Amino acid sequence: MNLRVLFIVFVLVVSCKQEDKIKAVSSNIEKEQVVEPKLNVEEYNFTAFEKFLNREDDKIYVINFWATWCAPCIKELPHFEKINETYKNKSVEVLLVSLDFPKQYEKKLIPFIEKHQLKSKVVALNDPDSNAWIPKVSEEWSGALPATVIYNKDKRAFYEQSFSYEELKAEVDKFIK
Repeated sequence: MNLRVLFIVFVLVVSCKQEDKIKAVSSNIEKEQVVEPKLNVEEYNFTAFEKFLNREDDKIYVINFWATWCAPCIKELPHFEKINETYKNKSVEVLLVSLDFPKQYEKKLIPFIEKHQLKSKVVALNDPDSNAWIPKVSEEWSGALPATVIYNKDKRAFYEQSFSYEELKAEVDKFIK
């Protein structure tokens, strides 16, 4: 009789351990199947991107050209984010145009956007013929970063410089009626 009870206890213990293993494996499978949505950055050649430079509605557009490898660009990005937040109800739209290399989107650009929780729209400009498109952005642009265009349907200004928040706010304020 004791042997039978011992056998039953043994079977119960083994089956419980197997059940725990099954639960652990199934839990791991569920975790693996839950995939966080990956941030996707829209990529444009200049012809497709040009529409962002020539809108004629009632908004003010602040377009900043930057890259993750550009230290002055990174330093001023929080100022653009603050402008985006502060002026969102005043018809101001901030667009951050990354000039990162396409092979760096997955390893550098997207992780940077996620880490810094950028709220402004970010697009990537991938057009190797920069000698052709830089003067179309502005004749004044040497191609150096950072660079910013602020415009509305009535006027346009170009800046090849880094901004403090106060400087950027003062320039945006010039466009607000």
